[in-house]
Amino acid sequence: MKEEDILNKVITRYPALETCRLDIQNACNMIIDCYSNNGKLLACGNGGSCSDADHIVGELMKSFERKRPIEPVLEENLKNIAGERGYYIAGKLQNALPAISLNAHSALYSAIANDIDASLAFAQQVLGYGNKGDVLIGITTSGNSQNVIDAAITARALGLKVIGLTGQTGGRLKEYCDITIRVPATNTADVQEFHLPVYHTICKVVEYRFFQ
Repeated sequence: MKEEDILNKVITRYPALETCRLDIQNACNMIIDCYSNNGKLLACGNGGSCSDADHIVGELMKSFERKRPIEPVLEENLKNIAGERGYYIAGKLQNALPAISLNAHSALYSAIANDIDASLAFAQQVLGYGNKGDVLIGITTSGNSQNVIDAAITARALGLKVIGLTGQTGGRLKEYCDITIRVPATNTADVQEFHLPVYHTICKVVEYRFFQ
């Protein structure tokens, strides 16, 4: 299946997403460029969007739909270092596309909220993890979540690319995004139902590019 076929498939299943086709494709290309230059992806959101951020990272950090064998040099090193156990590890590990959910570090999140400002919990992590050329995906159904907006502002200041995944209006977040994927809905639950096929498609296309 070609990358274009992956996108066509999701549009066939969700025709309303035709309005987002170009933005989805551009987001795929942006993330592919990031990984081609040894970058990483950061993701954040609140509530259901927090779960979506974790979900995206889960699809990127291990095999999603395609086999991802590790590099032969790593395989050989594992075997040389640990013998039988090294053989086992080498046979189980899957190549990763580096990604971090900024929601996943509860102790750090609570420390930032207590010592700095809860609205800056994502921004502080962008400062710590982000490098020029990395990509931040900010997920907010309204487009107006302040902590996601602050993360986007910080990301832009550091030279990261920013992809917004929002509802139909894009909210204030769109002002700070290189690409805003605005799905055709405004009700929170409806927006979230569109977000899943969008980011699944992005993960599939990116994985296909690196693991054919």
